[in-house]
Amino acid sequence: MEDKRSFSLRQKKPSRRPTISAPKQLSNQSATTASKNQGPPRVNGLSEKPQNVKEERPGRPGGNTADLVKRRYSTRFAQLPDFNNADIPPVPNGHLPNQSSKLNYPVPNQAQNPDIDIAALKNADLDPEKYSSAVLADASDQQLRDFQNDLRKLKNRASTNLQRSVVENRTQFIKISKEAEKLNEEMRTLRGLMSELNTSVNNLSSDTSMPDPRAAFDDVATRARKQANRSSVANLEVMRNVELQTLWKNVSGSQKFLPAIPGRHIVLEQSNWVELDAATWRARRQAHIILLNDHLMIATKKKKRVDPGSMINGDTEQKASTVLVVEKCWPLQDIDLLDLASMANARDRHEIAHAISIRSGHESFTYRSDRSTSADKNNLLLSFRKTSKELRQVGRADTESSTKSKEAMKYHATRDPTLSQKTELLRSLSNSKDRAEILIDVDGKQQNVRWVESQIDEVDIDIALQRFEDAVRLIEKLRKLAKGLKGKSIAQELITIKLDGRANKLADLVVLRLIETHSFSRATQTSVAWLVRLGFDDRARESFLKARSDIITKRARQCIFEGDLRDYIFQVSFVYFTVMKNTVSIYQQCFPPPMMSACVNWAKGQLDGFNVILARQLSSIQRGSQTWNECMDQAKEHAALVDEVGLDFKELVRVKSDEDEGVSDRGLLPH
Repeated sequence: MEDKRSFSLRQKKPSRRPTISAPKQLSNQSATTASKNQGPPRVNGLSEKPQNVKEERPGRPGGNTADLVKRRYSTRFAQLPDFNNADIPPVPNGHLPNQSSKLNYPVPNQAQNPDIDIAALKNADLDPEKYSSAVLADASDQQLRDFQNDLRKLKNRASTNLQRSVVENRTQFIKISKEAEKLNEEMRTLRGLMSELNTSVNNLSSDTSMPDPRAAFDDVATRARKQANRSSVANLEVMRNVELQTLWKNVSGSQKFLPAIPGRHIVLEQSNWVELDAATWRARRQAHIILLNDHLMIATKKKKRVDPGSMINGDTEQKASTVLVVEKCWPLQDIDLLDLASMANARDRHEIAHAISIRSGHESFTYRSDRSTSADKNNLLLSFRKTSKELRQVGRADTESSTKSKEAMKYHATRDPTLSQKTELLRSLSNSKDRAEILIDVDGKQQNVRWVESQIDEVDIDIALQRFEDAVRLIEKLRKLAKGLKGKSIAQELITIKLDGRANKLADLVVLRLIETHSFSRATQTSVAWLVRLGFDDRARESFLKARSDIITKRARQCIFEGDLRDYIFQVSFVYFTVMKNTVSIYQQCFPPPMMSACVNWAKGQLDGFNVILARQLSSIQRGSQTWNECMDQAKEHAALVDEVGLDFKELVRVKSDEDEGVSDRGLLPH
């Protein structure tokens, strides 16, 4: 029993695999039984199982192993563990350790269409083939078509968003580009001015005598003040004028080619030059080269004429001297200055190492420096190139400013035909300096002329869409803004002219609306109110009364005479006095009382027209007859309708006799 209890299922298995021998023929049953009961050999060379171990009964297959397995499975536990313990931490939601960091593609579901994962499509490491295989592995044909359509829609949406973003950023990009270009031009101009100022100051300092050594111990503030005074713009202009006057005095005939204009000054002056013959390369005469900011002048030395009387009298001190005379003078834009040393061969380079060539059209002039070094030549070439570049920049800036001026004039004249006749105003607007100063204070913010143009564009849009209330309100706002501009006549005149043109256009449309709706009180009040706010109250009154006159004439002509004179007079009188009553009633609601006299005059004119018709119809009827009296009574009865609006026309309805006409004619004759 002790041996059986010591046997366990956790016993180590033999490390050596069992050897399968060849089949053998057993002699008897006992040998077979003995071979079955015999255990396997012990591992590591141990001896076989001892003979005194109790053998298993032949009736129980499995032996001790089956018994131990059965006993283990039949074990009972007194209390089961609590699997709902709250102290146990939850399972994390992150990736498991054995999962990779690659993209997790969605698992397809046959019950519904595969969805597009936008986050996966935005990933730069997306593999399209793997994504399609993972999403569309078990998709049907219809699901494939739906998925393709969804992809197309997503592509179109992305393209539309891209176009929208490009359009939105285009205006900002153009604005930034223009600002950058403007800043670049200003920096170039500033650089040129600073270079010019530096050159002038250096020339001034080189012409002056050596400073006193004690000046090094002067106060810093004093030296700074002197430097500022010396380099001021006023002193610079004075210095340039002095240089030109000195040039006119030293070089004969220079004032003819170089008159005094603002900004003209001398850049470089050299006298150690010799003019060479272009064919033989021999020296012809001495030359003096003067480079200005816009011209290049060549002067030659000529002898002065000596007075022979002084030589006879023994005046030996007076000697034959020379004077500089202008030989050539070209604008810098018309010439080219070339270095002959850079264009010659190696053999001839030594001979013309200090020579230059000036080309003007088909002519060519050659000059050589007398000095052994190339300092003068290099200095002249560098100064010429720098001055030519600055001159081209100034010319380009002038051309651009004139082009912008013409474009601005054309722009304003095209947008507003009324401005085409205001040449002085257009010229003022085209001037860049004036445009920069035209600033308008709008609700505490400074706005320029472009802002006014944008507001006027809004007025044009409202007029085109017939949003009359918005257009009238905006015109009133801009007019109030223009009246508040003090000391800015250009901006005030510009806004006024533009607004007047828009107001006239708007008034034309409102008048058309008034003519169409003159029979409706509310619509007429609205149209008249717009015209009054625009300043066209007289036009509103005239248009309304004219429309009412036309409607009276139209309705009276629709009355047909069918043989009964009383019936015809009834129709005509009813039309006249009913329309007159309604007209006066609407007029009183739309216009103020001071303008009521115009309506009374209009009503009197319509009454005179009715009297003319009445006299024409009763001309064949005897005055005082029954028909005459009935017609007159009917007309006066209808004339009583205007009593409701404050007019009494009953006594004015009459047919003039010959005596009345004669009296009226005599009353019109001069005394």
